[in-house]
Amino acid sequence: MTRKTGAVAALKKLETERKKLDERQRELEARAAAELGRALLGTGVESFSAKSFKQIGMTLGKLGENQALAKLGIADSSAVK
Repeated sequence: MTRKTGAVAALKKLETERKKLDERQRELEARAAAELGRALLGTGVESFSAKSFKQIGMTLGKLGENQALAKLGIADSSAVK
């Protein structure tokens, strides 16, 4: 029977913590997706293909909020609720 060394125990603990963090990340991603989905329902984007919707999102994300609003001709983001 081998004795656990400090480094081996630390690695095992780290692996357990990483698994918990990965699970937490998946939970938060699912909640974020639901929040975004609720915000977009009824806006008309549900008619877009998933591929096009993802491309639009990636492009807007690269632009940043202010530049994206300017490109879309939306002057004041507080007007949209």
